[in-house]
Amino acid sequence: MNTLTLEKISKHYGKKLALDNLNISLQDGIYGLLGSNGAGKSTLMNIITQNIPCDKGGIITWNGTDIKQLGTTYREVIGYMPQQQELYSSFSAARFVGYIASLKGIPANTIKDEVNRVLSLVELSECADQKIGGFSGGMKQRVLIAQALLGEPKLLILDEPTAGLDPKQRVIVRNLICDLSKDRIVIISTHIVSDIETIADCVLFIKNGKVIDSGSVKELSEKVIDGEKNLENLYMQYYGDDL
Repeated sequence: MNTLTLEKISKHYGKKLALDNLNISLQDGIYGLLGSNGAGKSTLMNIITQNIPCDKGGIITWNGTDIKQLGTTYREVIGYMPQQQELYSSFSAARFVGYIASLKGIPANTIKDEVNRVLSLVELSECADQKIGGFSGGMKQRVLIAQALLGEPKLLILDEPTAGLDPKQRVIVRNLICDLSKDRIVIISTHIVSDIETIADCVLFIKNGKVIDSGSVKELSEKVIDGEKNLENLYMQYYGDDL
């Protein structure tokens, strides 16, 4: 069982407070981070992946050890799909994923097998040699998920994985994420409630840099005051004024 713990995580951008003293503990399973634009979701993702530092005093531990002590060992357990990553349209899927594999330090003699493995996981083996420029939006998102799966990460972080996709493509990507969640922590940052309503083990609502509520979909849905008790209505209850 893997455990990721965040204690006293804050982040200022000048005078703007993006994260405000967050305390979160996660274990294997799928976690949905819900919030409107500017709530702090992407900042939190970037802090967990060490792309940006948190303010002084914040501590992140992986399986009980401070990630600062783990160094590269921690980065090796992370698979990250950033929001709106540009793809090389002239590259084939295999070439792009292989390029990312080399950047991640995967041994050269194992890259081909690893590329084949992750493209198979996202059901793109038959398109491996096709140029990404001709891919649909859903296929491009699956390429990005494939590169995040390189090295069999135990912490998989997906920032807006279905952004810009049509409903059918969102279902395909959502089902794929569900299939990949065994024996790892999966964190999905999104503002699309349906992306996580059917697959998340736990949902965290973030607003103004704070976790304002968390729990299972069933537990949270019971907190709806007016209307049908579902996650969509709770989202509107918490963020309606922000929309």
